[in-house]
Amino acid sequence: MKLWHGTLLGAAALALIATDASAQGVRWNDDGTVDLLLGPNYDDIVITTTREELGTLFGPDQKPFEGAEISVTVNAGGPKGGISGPLHAFRPIWEELSGGTLNIVELPFGEHYTKMMLDLRNGTGQYDAFMVGAFWYGDIAPAGYAYPIDEFMESDEYPQWSYDVMPPALRLLHHWGDTPYGVLNDADGQVLYYRKDALTDPEHQAAFKAEYGYDLPAPPATWQQLLDIARYFNGKNWDDNDPEPDSGMVLHLKVGEQGHYHFQSLSASFAITPGEKVDRYHNVYWFDPTDMTPLINSPGHVKALEFLQELHKTGPSAQVGWSLGEAWDYFLRGKAVFVFSWGDVGALCQDETRSKIKGVCAASILPASEEYYDHETGEFVQAENPQPVGNTTGGSWHGVISNFSAYPEATYSLLALMAIKPVSMWNAQHGWTGVDPGYSYQFLEPNGEAAVEDYVKAGWDPEDVKTYTQAYYDNFYADTMLTYLRIPGSFEYWDILDKNLSAAMSGDKSAKQALDDTAASWEQVTDRIGRDSQLRDYQAAIGYEG
Repeated sequence: MKLWHGTLLGAAALALIATDASAQGVRWNDDGTVDLLLGPNYDDIVITTTREELGTLFGPDQKPFEGAEISVTVNAGGPKGGISGPLHAFRPIWEELSGGTLNIVELPFGEHYTKMMLDLRNGTGQYDAFMVGAFWYGDIAPAGYAYPIDEFMESDEYPQWSYDVMPPALRLLHHWGDTPYGVLNDADGQVLYYRKDALTDPEHQAAFKAEYGYDLPAPPATWQQLLDIARYFNGKNWDDNDPEPDSGMVLHLKVGEQGHYHFQSLSASFAITPGEKVDRYHNVYWFDPTDMTPLINSPGHVKALEFLQELHKTGPSAQVGWSLGEAWDYFLRGKAVFVFSWGDVGALCQDETRSKIKGVCAASILPASEEYYDHETGEFVQAENPQPVGNTTGGSWHGVISNFSAYPEATYSLLALMAIKPVSMWNAQHGWTGVDPGYSYQFLEPNGEAAVEDYVKAGWDPEDVKTYTQAYYDNFYADTMLTYLRIPGSFEYWDILDKNLSAAMSGDKSAKQALDDTAASWEQVTDRIGRDSQLRDYQAAIGYEG
């Protein structure tokens, strides 16, 4: 593993302290350290790094990119929004270091992909970089739209970071083939969050066992256990934050609000046949890797969607139209026992202006299904020891430089600044940034390099952070993974799935009809783009071994 130039996570290195006077920008210290001052809008936080870690291009009087003006696209969220927020926070710092100007182009999620692709296909270079989801790689990397960053990474001129800190599953998502394009930012991935106090309450434990005949598990090991628990708690006023009945599970299911990720996360252990390698039958989720026949309507996926329909009934009926933020806030107010979602939730639990559940917000890897569909035999198999599927719906969002940028060097220096260890760690500690953990220095010892105190200093409850970081470690190092869809048209495939899932969850279609319709539309997309080329890219994207 690469050494991080002496910047440790101990008391000296990651200084999350208030400045003596409100300031914003950069302070060069005589001892070789450099203070990045976030200013009064960010509680006057100081993040300490080293001159070596910043790279040789940056110095007190150097301003290597003076006059350069770069534009970076990002999902709309504002100065304190997920993914967009850190760009706003560090813009003054980068501008002072570089002498350049940064334009932050905020785009609604539904428009981001379209405007990015229009710029790239026309070769206009309107945007210098994009904070992309890994699922867009299939559209940008094979077409030559992305700028390789291997030479930048090998140079000591730029801020220093490394792929060595990433689990292999995430590292894959920053490359196309052997070529690196992505600059580290957000690990993503979904885990299960649960109310520890509810699941460990002796009265509820006794009542649950009397009703269901087995001990109340905390956390549940299988989806079937989770459904039992969610049913038990739903409709009871088990939380004392208000006098209204509470829920078992809360979901975000609104079309265009990333609800389809819920289905992907849940269905993986129903629909993936585990095995030692990726071949026609094992470790595949999306398509048959020999001919691009959709697998999305396989019996495993159908059973998973039927299960999700039942799970949906343990929460508010209105959640079929809820956005991601609405679902999160419901859980943060103490209104549900479970939510499974991105890492933001665990960090937001620590924000007492938004959360009522700090100290009882626990996390675990997503449960496993007690049975899975065997694609080779065409039958369901009862798992003797149900194993969870690592959810590699991650590697998003991270920076990719346009091959048409007039200032690729300056652009990379910005993205790399955001990727250095102390900045990345700070982002992961604060839920509003949208940056989730996944890198070795963010996991607690012995899994990684961090100590509980590193998070406690940033306002975390010590018990919450222990389960949170363990959940993410387990997630990214699971034996079986949900392989990300990264081929041309991924956005379109997912949009079709999202709309059909919504129809199923609202009762307009059965689970089977929704997924059969999805598969039929997917076939049309594949034929329009080109089946042979899609097959080639799909095999490359999932590591198909035949």
